[in-house]
Amino acid sequence: MIPFLDLARLNAPHQHRIQAAMQRVAESGWYVLGQEVKAFEAAFARYVGVRHCIGVANGLEALTLVLKAWAFEAGSEVLVPSNAYIASVLAITHAGLTPVLVEPDPQTYTLDPARLGAALTSRTRAILPVHLYGRCTDMAPLLAFAATHKLRVLEDAAQAHGATYRGRQAGSLGHAAGFSFYPTKNLGALGDAGAITTDDDALAEQLRMWRNYGSAQKYVNDVPGHNSRLDELQAAILGEKLPFVAAENDRRRQLARRYLAELTLPDLTLPPADAVDADAWHLFVVRHPERDAFRTYLQQQGIGTDIHYPIPPYRQRAYATSWAGTDWPIAEAMHREVLSLPLNPTLTDDEVTRCVRTINAYMK
Repeated sequence: MIPFLDLARLNAPHQHRIQAAMQRVAESGWYVLGQEVKAFEAAFARYVGVRHCIGVANGLEALTLVLKAWAFEAGSEVLVPSNAYIASVLAITHAGLTPVLVEPDPQTYTLDPARLGAALTSRTRAILPVHLYGRCTDMAPLLAFAATHKLRVLEDAAQAHGATYRGRQAGSLGHAAGFSFYPTKNLGALGDAGAITTDDDALAEQLRMWRNYGSAQKYVNDVPGHNSRLDELQAAILGEKLPFVAAENDRRRQLARRYLAELTLPDLTLPPADAVDADAWHLFVVRHPERDAFRTYLQQQGIGTDIHYPIPPYRQRAYATSWAGTDWPIAEAMHREVLSLPLNPTLTDDEVTRCVRTINAYMK
C-alpha cells in the first residue's frame, strides 16, 4: 500500500531533533510564550520576509484574530473563494463579518481576480485570497483592485509554506497572512499550531494582545481577546523543522514534475504546469469526471488518495441558510471531480513510478 500520507514517515527524518526540542522545553520550566516561541517567530518572519510573526493556536485563529483586530463594523463583507476549505469562511463569521463567495479560476483553483468587481458592494472591507493546494493566488490584479477600493487583503497561506509569487513568499503579499502548522502541512507541528505574518507594526502589537486574553500587561486587558497562544513545545518543534522546508519543497517539485510529464490518462485534468518552481505543491490535485470510481480503482490497487474537499462551504449544514438558492457552478464541478494523489518528500521514485503506471492503466 502507498498511503496518501504517512505522518510518522514524514517526521522520521526529524525525530532526533524533535526529541531534543521536546526535552529542551520540558527542562526549561517555561511552557507558555517563552523563548521557543520568540525564536520561532523571529525565524519564520525572516523566512517569509516580513517584520513580524505572531504565533497563535492554529490557522483558523490566525485568520480570525486579524479580522477582529482590523475592527470592521459588524456585518462588513469579506470576499473569499467559493471552493475554499470551510476554515476560511469560519474565520469571517467568527469575526462577526459576512463572507461573500467569489468563484475561482477553473484552471488554478484560486480566487479569480476578474470576478471581484461583481461581488463588490458598499459594505466590502477586505479580500481573503486562499493560496490553495500550495499555489499562490494571482495577487497583482487582486492587490490593484484592493488598492483602488481601499480594501484590506488577508492571505490564507495555510497550504502555501514556501510558495512564491513573482519572487516574494506567500505570507508577505497582503496586509497580513494566516498560516496553519497542522501536522499535514509542508511545515507541520505535532498538533495544532498557527501564525500570523505582517509588516504592519501597529497590527502586530494588537495581535499580540488579541492572542493573549487581550492583554499586553499581566491582568490588564485592553481588548476582548482570545486564549490563542502558540505552544512552546510546538514552537520548538517547528523551529527545528523550518530549516528543512526548502529542500523538502524542492523534492515535492521534483515529484510534481514527474506527475505532470508522465500522467497520460485521458479525461484526467492535471494541475497547471506554468508555476512549478513557485508552487509549494502541498497537494497534487487532479480532476476526473468519474472521480469516485477512479478513486475506488486506485484504492483497490493499493494507492491511497484523498479529496480536498468533498463538500463546499456553502453546502455544509453550518451554513445551511446562508446561501440557500445560490449557484456556484465552477466550485461545484471542482468539488465533484477533484482527487489528491500521493505527494510528499518521503515518497520514493519507485512509488511514484507505481502510481503513474497504475493511473495510466485505468480503464472505465
